[in-house]
Amino acid sequence: MPDRDRTSALEGEDLETWAGLATLLEWLPPALDAQLLRDSGLTHFEYGILFALAAAPERALRMSVLADYANSSLSRLSRAASRLESRGWLRRTPDPADGRSTLAILTELGAVKYGEATPGHVDTVQRLVLGVLTRAQTRQLREITRRITHAIRAEEGWQQTR
Repeated sequence: MPDRDRTSALEGEDLETWAGLATLLEWLPPALDAQLLRDSGLTHFEYGILFALAAAPERALRMSVLADYANSSLSRLSRAASRLESRGWLRRTPDPADGRSTLAILTELGAVKYGEATPGHVDTVQRLVLGVLTRAQTRQLREITRRITHAIRAEEGWQQTR
């Protein structure tokens, strides 16, 4: 990790870098929510649940795993799952491998909803993030986000299965 002079305040390039990242962290989530809500009636958090389930084996994950992926409390995830369940996009059931755990399962309707929501979301991600970066910057951003997330938490977040 690079050595930095420790001061009591951020200054110069460090301040500019932090201010840029802090602004991005504040502005990007509402922009993603706005498109998804307008076009699909989903928040970005809810879309992330559908995304994780669509990518999971048998379209099912333990609620605790979903909460970990989303860096969410189980209560926040449960409220979102209830909203998705009321729309028929998700169902919950006791985990047959461990009755103390609950599985979230993407329904056929949920898979359709996820498929309908994805193109607009991908367009927004391309327009706001990936499309404004060069390939080299995209690789740099991927490495930067990995380093920052590992500084926050040692365990891995969601990873694409290959």
